Amino acid sequence: MPRSTCPAPSLLVCLLLIFLQPLQTAFAQTGDAAGYQLGPGDKIRVTVFGEPYLSGEFNVNANGTVSLPLIEPVAVSGESLAGAEAAIRRALADGFMDDPKVSVDILDYRPFFIIGEVKAPGSYPYMADMTVLQAVAVAGGFTPRAAKQKIVIQRGTRTDLPAEHNTPVEPGDIITVKERFF
Repeated sequence: MPRSTCPAPSLLVCLLLIFLQPLQTAFAQTGDAAGYQLGPGDKIRVTVFGEPYLSGEFNVNANGTVSLPLIEPVAVSGESLAGAEAAIRRALADGFMDDPKVSVDILDYRPFFIIGEVKAPGSYPYMADMTVLQAVAVAGGFTPRAAKQKIVIQRGTRTDLPAEHNTPVEPGDIITVKERFF
């Protein structure tokens, strides 16, 4: 009986790549969360190990600080999670504790905003891996006058960033759907 010329090694490689793709995506998302910068409207959990009365859930205030018990407000806006941990650790170590161990986690991201030609413009809770088209759907969809291909995002200090339907949305983004002209 003749042997099959099936490319078994390439099939194995293809299967391996298919199974590793979700793992690669998970690592990429973890890396993105590590680079996330805190800002007003975020809700974080601060854990001070061995000190339950100092631990809890805190909101980043409009001035970019968190107010923990027994210490002055700590500036965390613009900081990564590691940066916020370091800032809180320094504040606790400044005459209050010896070598505090601090952990910071994000509980809720700040909302995103959508304006322009959508049925329900406003502020909406951010959801992980959201795209512009999903944000439009959350806002009730496009109005009949919407220029569906003319969407811009304001992200921090950057304004009028052109966006497509599959552009990722970040917490705090302001999405504008422009009006079409006939």
